[in-house]
Amino acid sequence: MTRDRTLTESRFDGRIQIDCWLQHADERTLAKNVRSGLTARRKHLPPKHFYDARGSKLFERICRLPEYYLTRAEREILDKRGPEIMSGTEAGELVELGSGAPDKARFLLDAMRGHGTLARYVPVDVSEHALRDSAEQLAAAYAELRIHGVVGDFERQLDRVPPTDGIPRVVALLGSTIGNFTPHSRQALLARIATLIGPQDRLLLGADLVKDPAVLEAAYNDAQGVTAEFNRNVLHVVNRELGGDFDPLSFEHVAFFDRRREWMEMRLRARRTMRVRIADLDLDVDFARGEEMRTEISAKFTRARLRSDLAAAGLRLDGWYTDAGNRFALALARGA
Repeated sequence: MTRDRTLTESRFDGRIQIDCWLQHADERTLAKNVRSGLTARRKHLPPKHFYDARGSKLFERICRLPEYYLTRAEREILDKRGPEIMSGTEAGELVELGSGAPDKARFLLDAMRGHGTLARYVPVDVSEHALRDSAEQLAAAYAELRIHGVVGDFERQLDRVPPTDGIPRVVALLGSTIGNFTPHSRQALLARIATLIGPQDRLLLGADLVKDPAVLEAAYNDAQGVTAEFNRNVLHVVNRELGGDFDPLSFEHVAFFDRRREWMEMRLRARRTMRVRIADLDLDVDFARGEEMRTEISAKFTRARLRSDLAAAGLRLDGWYTDAGNRFALALARGA
């Protein structure tokens, strides 16, 4: 049954509306992904399944690690260049895909408030709890802000994003999320996002940049082993949600930079020969000793590559902002 209820928080004078569009079938995406990924010739699981409550906490720890520069670099750009980025857009609405915690959104909302245009925030996330918590924090901090949250999967449910109120909007996909997609699927996603971009709107896209492979590999192989535990967390998710009997410690964390494809790749390598049972799927999966299962790619970009991907989606690069170390970029794009 579709959960299409609309929830309004009266204690903020009706300024918060949350629409829930996840269906029961959507919630079974994990089962579909596990069956298809573990029966493929080269086993794989998509990275979005890292992020249960435990995985999200592990990722928060990763973001604070000395080796993991990405979050600090992006926030440096948002802090120092946020007003400049937003000034030319005249935007009064921020649509944030995969919104999560509101930390990054605050930089852009502050910039809109500074320009006197702040009107509406539209966060899109699969977690109703996280979205509601974020909405309440922001409603308390911005008395003039209306919030229209969408509980849904932005990969498949962009049509649930409410139409603009007629004011310019910025659609933001921050972090290095776009790097988790292969080139074809990346361009397809950007083309779907482009349907939200009218003539007066912009896309703000976070992208990690190509750099010294040693720096990249250190970011995904931290000395404390937090990333390794985050990688293995997908096995905990399968065990809990689908009745799996994975022994996570029987898998070794592997992360390396693929120089030809210019992406980081994370895998789990079986330390021994084993058979894993996924009870809810009535599925047995054999692993040979040393066999690897891919759990994430994280593409690294050049300005030219990102411009090409945007062009393939009918978008035009309109602005380019990097941190002082030229490690990370925020790209601003508009309709071609």
